Amino acid sequence: MIRAIVTGGLLIAAVAILALAPDYLNEASNEEQKPPCDLLAGPCSWQTDQGQWQVMLTPGPKGDQGVEYQLQVTVPEAPDRFLAVLRGENMYMGEYPVPLVREESLEYRARFTAPFCTTGSEMIWRIDFQDGQDLIENVPSTLVFRAEK
Repeated sequence: MIRAIVTGGLLIAAVAILALAPDYLNEASNEEQKPPCDLLAGPCSWQTDQGQWQVMLTPGPKGDQGVEYQLQVTVPEAPDRFLAVLRGENMYMGEYPVPLVREESLEYRARFTAPFCTTGSEMIWRIDFQDGQDLIENVPSTLVFRAEK
């Protein structure tokens, strides 16, 4: 009797795993399927239901802490508390919030120096946008750039 219950339980668990695993794997692979947009190669832009987005990253002078970058973002609607968050794409080095300052009604700018790894001279960073604590998810590409010391 106990053997029948254990066998039935294992069968139910196996069916549940087989039923749920494809959905989980598809969600994980969909996140990784965003094509990269290299911000240092040129501006990245996309259309949403609210309007047009455009993001530009311009390298500035190289200082003691590395290259200073200027980030310019044009949005269709003004977020309440707009942040760009730097996250390591090729290695985890933490998250670095960069507040975006409104220059015009729908244009934001920020200047920052990207942290760099002490074991290598190049680091690939991803830029994600947040409205306060909420991630802005309508970005169709992974916004990246390669920072150098």
